[in-house]
Amino acid sequence: MARRRRQFNVFSLSFLDIMSCGFGAVILFFMIISAQIAVETQDTVREDSAEIERLEARVASSGRQLERIREALAGAIEQRASSRAEAEELSAAVQEAEARMSERQRTEIERREELRRLQEELRQLQAETQQLAEEAMTREEAGRQIRALTGDGDRAYLTGMRMGGDRILVLVDVSTSMLDETLVNVIRRRNMPFERKVSSDKWQRILATIDWITAQIPPTSQFQVYLFNDQARPLIEGTEGTWLSASDEAGRLTEAVEKTRQLDPGGGSSLHAAFGVIRELAPRADNVYLITDSLPTVGDSPPARSVISGRERVRLFELAVRTLPTNVPLNIILFPLEGDPRAAPAYWDLTLRTGGTFLSPTKDWP
Repeated sequence: MARRRRQFNVFSLSFLDIMSCGFGAVILFFMIISAQIAVETQDTVREDSAEIERLEARVASSGRQLERIREALAGAIEQRASSRAEAEELSAAVQEAEARMSERQRTEIERREELRRLQEELRQLQAETQQLAEEAMTREEAGRQIRALTGDGDRAYLTGMRMGGDRILVLVDVSTSMLDETLVNVIRRRNMPFERKVSSDKWQRILATIDWITAQIPPTSQFQVYLFNDQARPLIEGTEGTWLSASDEAGRLTEAVEKTRQLDPGGGSSLHAAFGVIRELAPRADNVYLITDSLPTVGDSPPARSVISGRERVRLFELAVRTLPTNVPLNIILFPLEGDPRAAPAYWDLTLRTGGTFLSPTKDWP
């Protein structure tokens, strides 16, 4: 039997062509996409590689930095440990120093207490020594005095005057002005009865001064006491121009001092006559005490007038000073008279020139 011819179907062939073309197009598209992806991938890889390199460089740098930090940290830890050790040593040293300081403070307190105790003992010893010295001096002075000095209270005043020397001369002004401190009262008193005249405070202080000075004369010295107004005369009658022994004539001196209570002040005041005694006594005095109240009113001759000016009194003083022997200390006790302001500076200057002392006593001295 004859074969049947297969009928050719154009649609089937076309379908296959279409399918083949579609599949080829897909493959081509895939290949194009794959190629584009590969290119993009390579770019991305290159970028990522560069980024990786950068990151690796940063990591390496960070690693080095971390290593440095670790090294620094290790150094800091080591330094901290060293500092802590030093701090502990310092703390121990401070504690030791505080302990020593505390000990020193305790020692210093003990030393201060000991010093205060010793100072107190020293003050007590000094007070006792001073008391013993004063008692010894009092006994010594009492042993030296040729006369006992009696009266109320303690007469050991600080005057700066010391009764010393081999030959002591005391010159006492007994002129009218010695009766009082003011000229008006002097004029009033010179006309009063004797008892009232010599009862003035000033004259009684002068008598007490004579008593005090004569009681200070050392028993080993020679002495002489002269009174002066217009003229000069010895307190002990019959001893003109001679020195008296303090130890031998103590009784006569005491008697003479008692007789000063009977003195009647009067007349002018002549320093020329007083200083003449210094020149006449031989051997010469080596310590002179002058008790007065003012500048002189009489020179080497009687005044022509009964009233004398202050300038004239200064001139008489300067003339009398010129007659003074040299190298004789002149100690002056001045009972100032009102109305004679030049007396104090003049007598003070005279004591400076002669190397003596000047005293203008208070009303409670001696």
